Amino acid sequence: MNTHTDSGQNRTGSGKRKRVLVLGATGSIGTSTLDCIRNYPERFTLAGFSAYGNGTLFDRLRAEFPQAAAVLVSRDGTDALDAMIAETPADVAVNGIAGSAGLFPSKAVLEAGVDLALANKETAIMAGNLIFPLAEKHGCKILPVDSEHSAVFHLIEAFGRDVLDEIILTASGGPFRTWPAEKIACARPEDALRHPTWSMGAKITVDSASLANKGMEVLEACALFGISPEKIRVAVHPQSLVHSLIRTADGDLYAQISPPDMRRPILSALCWPEKQENRLEKLSFRIPCEMTFEPPRLDAFPLLPMAFRAAAMQGSYPIAFNAANEEAVRVFLEGRIPFSALAEITAAVLEEDWSRLPESFAEVSGQDRLARAAAGRQIERICGRK
Repeated sequence: MNTHTDSGQNRTGSGKRKRVLVLGATGSIGTSTLDCIRNYPERFTLAGFSAYGNGTLFDRLRAEFPQAAAVLVSRDGTDALDAMIAETPADVAVNGIAGSAGLFPSKAVLEAGVDLALANKETAIMAGNLIFPLAEKHGCKILPVDSEHSAVFHLIEAFGRDVLDEIILTASGGPFRTWPAEKIACARPEDALRHPTWSMGAKITVDSASLANKGMEVLEACALFGISPEKIRVAVHPQSLVHSLIRTADGDLYAQISPPDMRRPILSALCWPEKQENRLEKLSFRIPCEMTFEPPRLDAFPLLPMAFRAAAMQGSYPIAFNAANEEAVRVFLEGRIPFSALAEITAAVLEEDWSRLPESFAEVSGQDRLARAAAGRQIERICGRK
């Protein structure tokens, strides 16, 4: 399993507080991580944090945590972020930066010899063939923070990699789960931003509505767990209580089940390798509890099968999928393209040749730029139809 390295133990030693870096502190993952640090001061201390554009909240955090190093990237620049990561003593860094902007901070964390609690999917999707060898080189652990991948990680730890036959990633289905396909095609940004379960940033919320986010989780799972896409399934589970399942070689299924709360996988990553008591809500069967599962509607949500295709083709196809979708979501949120164009743009970009596998982080950036340029051409074409 790619997430494992030989030396990923608690470097602080028993009884000492872990020093935590929080990258993307004003986003949904960052704010949940800070809540964990506040609620468990005997376990964690904030060593440093970064934010991008929310200067007001950034200033409030600086006042609350005066001892922590702090970088406002939109003002101080990415070089200042790299320097903060390199110079701040830490045991683990939570990367909650949204989008492809999170890749190079992940690289900087590992080069600093710090364990990486990874909520930034793009790190594994864009550079999985580079980021895991880098972690091994520096003796670091990569710990998944997405609730689905965190569940799979702990299930594999419990049962062993050798008996793993299949991974089943669950999906809430998003706000359009029961909508007919023709209505989904005309959805507006405000419709897509009404997620029924999770409170997240705009980009990932739109991705959840289109199931592109689940597609990206398929791509991420291939990289994290060293598994082929043929061994990954997606099940729609609207209650969001089962966060993922594994099937073992004997055909049995095992699940991780808990109320939906991002603080749970964050705490699991921060506390690893220990399982520590927490005060989060526990699932109770003293009241009726319903769990339903259904297959995804691949015809109504074409970005999900596109992601499986990108995973199977390998090379730079995962980079192209991510870049095209990211560009498409940006202009959709600006109101310039219809919801149906998210899949149209991504499909057109994937028709180009992305067979080259980048051999360096610079090449990853180059392929990402080419894919974004290709997406830009498709966006101009669609906008020109109006």
